[in-house]
Amino acid sequence: MNTGKLVRMNRLFTPPSGRLCSIAVDHFIGYDERLPQGIRHVARTLAAVMAAQPDAVTMHKGIAASAWAPYAGQVPLIIQSTLMRTREPLGQQAATAEDAVRLGADALAVAAYVHCPAEVDNLRRVAQCVAEAARFDLPVICHIYPQEPGLNGLTVSFAPEDIAWAAHCAVEMGVDVVKVPYCGDVASYSEIVADATVPVVAAGGPQASTLEAALAMMADVVAAGARGATIGRNVWGVPNITGAVRAFKAVIHDGLSAQEALRLAS
Repeated sequence: MNTGKLVRMNRLFTPPSGRLCSIAVDHFIGYDERLPQGIRHVARTLAAVMAAQPDAVTMHKGIAASAWAPYAGQVPLIIQSTLMRTREPLGQQAATAEDAVRLGADALAVAAYVHCPAEVDNLRRVAQCVAEAARFDLPVICHIYPQEPGLNGLTVSFAPEDIAWAAHCAVEMGVDVVKVPYCGDVASYSEIVADATVPVVAAGGPQASTLEAALAMMADVVAAGARGATIGRNVWGVPNITGAVRAFKAVIHDGLSAQEALRLAS
């Protein structure tokens, strides 16, 4: 790994735990839902997130250009480059590695679906992003999700074998970090993490019924050996955003239980 990429990776994976607690404010395009309040009021949300000093924040390039200036340089910035919808599994690129570098980002995120008719095209796009980012020693974080048929078309699969396939596909495309859903079983996720030859971080998941439930899932992710997580709706979808970030950091970096970390969110 070249020095430039190593510097950026070390910024993301915070010592002494060596894990990442990234907060994502890039969601509404991908989930094909009405604009959530936490994303609609993005400047207010960013202020609440940054009050707890996460390890990084992931966003699209337009939000970075228009709303990130007050926090520039305080924590790493990750630019999400992909536009995707679950029912339209072929992703499109909205940002380049050069865009990310010009915005001062420490990494480029690229999203992809596999186990779907667009799998090969999506993986080709990931490989192209990796090649482009290599010119700048810019790490690439692949947000990769396996799909399966659902009641209303394709949906995300949480089966361990499908998640293992997704992680392996991303590694084969040359990415530096893989983000995959948590499969719901510590032992199975441990195998996925152990088999990957690059760091694995967890997707924050769908909105949990309670913050405690989301924190409990994160405790399982850490127990499985994952290098952290990128969390969206379970942070900006709760009333106390700052407290939620503190609680997730405590689970990811300090190994607190969900019940212990929940006290930090009050």
